[in-house]
Amino acid sequence: MADKLKLRFYPEADYLEVTFSNASGFMRPTKSDAVMKRVDKEGRIIGFSVFGVSRFQKENALEVELAAGE
Repeated sequence: MADKLKLRFYPEADYLEVTFSNASGFMRPTKSDAVMKRVDKEGRIIGFSVFGVSRFQKENALEVELAAGE
């Protein structure tokens, strides 16, 4: 796990980006259409993004498994 966590929220797009590492990587889908995970070339998770963040209020929480190597 990273020592630092970077969060970016883009209100105009209702988009949240969470980064664990500044390493280069690429996006992969998850089982949720709202979440993409960012992985490095070895398949390790280095971040994730959430689309439509405002949909997930306290009563409607988003739960997604971010398993490496999928």
